[in-house]
Amino acid sequence: MRNFFDQNASQQFKDRLARLTPNSERQWGKMNVAQMVSHLCKGTEQAMGEVLPRRIFLGRIIGRFVKSHALGDDDPMVRNSPTVPGFVITDNPDFAAERQRLYRLIDRATAGGPATCTDHPHSFFGKLTQEQWGILMYKHLDHHLRQFGV
Repeated sequence: MRNFFDQNASQQFKDRLARLTPNSERQWGKMNVAQMVSHLCKGTEQAMGEVLPRRIFLGRIIGRFVKSHALGDDDPMVRNSPTVPGFVITDNPDFAAERQRLYRLIDRATAGGPATCTDHPHSFFGKLTQEQWGILMYKHLDHHLRQFGV
């Protein structure tokens, strides 16, 4: 299983981020590139326990059943998957500033390793182990970078 904390994963993500430009076009979804990078920051902050969204109702019902399917293989995340309501970015953040913010978050998370992951339940999946957080972080970053062709 691919995991955010695997050797070289953080550098690969940073290299892919570097290929983005303010004019990068999405291949699906609604976010522009700056909103997407800001959204990735929120997801990474959630994994590290810096943003603690509440469990969503649908997640309480089916989250644990979907978790094993979503995190059980190396398949990419499904396009147009639902987003945690608090992670929908509606303003127009500064692309360069958000990309630098994400670089710093990636560096902090990888420097601390799996121990940086929170015990707080994920808003949809519920309780995750450190390994599951690492898999989810990898898939989430990969999903949105693919969304913009990098």
